[in-house]
Amino acid sequence: MRLVWLRNDLRLADNPALRHACAGDEPVAALFIISPTQWRQHKMAPIRQRFMLAQVDELGRELAALGIPLHLLRVETFAEAPAALADLCRELGVTQLYANQAIEIDEQRRDHAVSAALAEQAVSCHWLNGCCVLPPGRVLTGSGEMFKVFTPFSRAWLKALDEEGFVIHRAPTPRGEPLPWQPLAERAWVDEALGELTVDPRWPVGEAEALRRLNIFLEQAVLDYGETRDFPAIAGTSVLSPYLAAGIISPRQCVAALQQRLGYRPQSKAQPGFAWLNELIWREFYRHLLVLIPTLSMNRPFKPETAALPWSWDPDAFAAWCEGRTGYPIVDAAMRCLNATGWMHNRLRMIVASFLTKDLHIHWRLGEDYFMSRLIDGDLAANNGGWQWAAGTGADAAPYFRVFNPTTQGQRFDPQGEFIRTWVTELADIPAAYVHQPHDWLRLKGRRDYPAPMVDHAVARVRAIEMFRSLEK
Repeated sequence: MRLVWLRNDLRLADNPALRHACAGDEPVAALFIISPTQWRQHKMAPIRQRFMLAQVDELGRELAALGIPLHLLRVETFAEAPAALADLCRELGVTQLYANQAIEIDEQRRDHAVSAALAEQAVSCHWLNGCCVLPPGRVLTGSGEMFKVFTPFSRAWLKALDEEGFVIHRAPTPRGEPLPWQPLAERAWVDEALGELTVDPRWPVGEAEALRRLNIFLEQAVLDYGETRDFPAIAGTSVLSPYLAAGIISPRQCVAALQQRLGYRPQSKAQPGFAWLNELIWREFYRHLLVLIPTLSMNRPFKPETAALPWSWDPDAFAAWCEGRTGYPIVDAAMRCLNATGWMHNRLRMIVASFLTKDLHIHWRLGEDYFMSRLIDGDLAANNGGWQWAAGTGADAAPYFRVFNPTTQGQRFDPQGEFIRTWVTELADIPAAYVHQPHDWLRLKGRRDYPAPMVDHAVARVRAIEMFRSLEK
């Protein structure tokens, strides 16, 4: 018996672990482990948990139709996984375990413990690359080190991809008679551990839905992506991040579909489609960094010297940011959107992260944790990379002196205030000329239903730069 352990790779197509497990005549079973306590410790958002489990339900039905049973185990923490897996392997007569590699440090430690536990009962473990186009460790400098800056990594990544290419693994074919599948909603222990398993209708699960979104984006928006991606009121992005984070679609499938759509693989900014491919390479960059620099999974900055920065931990200021009460309309609209939907446009993520760290001078770790606790696409590598980039502590060629002005960012990327009016209802009737700096207009109308700016951006910017310059003394 071969067992494939599914984690953040909840798909049939282009799943190396599933494909290798099914290469042969031996019986195959699948496994998904639910770890409610560990998920809470990792700040996994409830909306992400529900989305993931809805996909597990969908995948369980699809596997059952192929004659592959999907087993569910509940262990509260990763520390319990090795013993539980060993028991299941003994019960099923498993001789080989297949899984796609995890990149986070706690997950890697868990997997090493699983390998050791299963070795004692002669179960071979096979760990494959299912999360990246190119495996972490493949794209290195000439001296064999990880790139510290994105642009040279991007060039080396493109060169390596041209040299090696990549393979899209087909979904497995039926391996026997269809099997029954008991929906997760009917399993009391799942419901008891995680509560109501309803799915947000804005985020339907399934590989077909992920491919549908990908194809619509490639047909309608990818050629204009470089011009439209920064405008939150425009449907200019793929909105695939939840599906990539859960592994419902793979980055290889995205690159292959882009190539098919264009007839070539773009290599530079001058070529249509490159802007979106570059975002996929950013995703790869942060995942490679997380594997090769494990301290990034341990709340430590990429630039060690920035650990000495005198960050604030002001709970009242942090709460105002979380709830969208800062007095800066684009920041407040973005945070209210996140709290209501579990998703935030990437430009807005940069704006609100810069505001928290460079205007409020609050530690980026608080923002990183809050995002993970709310995002349906919460992914440690991308989230940590983005927060450290914004905070000036991460892998970035332009460090601390980058401070976003929240007002001009709003004026530039939501010029008519369409996005702001959608989420900051107090400003729904304000003229476009005042939407980014509404306070004088509101005062003339005798209204006090929207907060005054909690900080003076110009003053806060100077303080942020001084914080970083103090490290040089």
